[in-house]
Amino acid sequence: MAIWATGCTDTPEEKAKDHGQEIWFEEYMHDYGQIEEDGDGTWSFAFKNLGEEAIVINRVRSTCGCTVPDWSRQPIEPGEAGEITVKYNTATTGTFLKSVVVYSTAANSPVKLQIKGKVVPVIDDEL
Repeated sequence: MAIWATGCTDTPEEKAKDHGQEIWFEEYMHDYGQIEEDGDGTWSFAFKNLGEEAIVINRVRSTCGCTVPDWSRQPIEPGEAGEITVKYNTATTGTFLKSVVVYSTAANSPVKLQIKGKVVPVIDDEL
């Protein structure tokens, strides 16, 4: 008796492609955890073009000025990877949840990416 398992070996990329996604991100939410005040609030969201044509990222819009995105304006060919770098301003302490929306020529555009975490004050041990 043979038992066939189907669909169990699909990678996340294959599943995304099956659902019509042309631009696929490894993660859609990044949790920084705790970051020290004025620490490095930079994160890069890696993506891949799963489509059959080049993708151009036209615009990446953030929900506020405290989150600044950066991306390549060059076309991403089929099968190629890229990244969208987001820098959060860690000058203000407290909990945050911010979004950036990626607009591209991909069929599944726009795509929302999010970052969250908590900026904590630096503890001065020299007191």
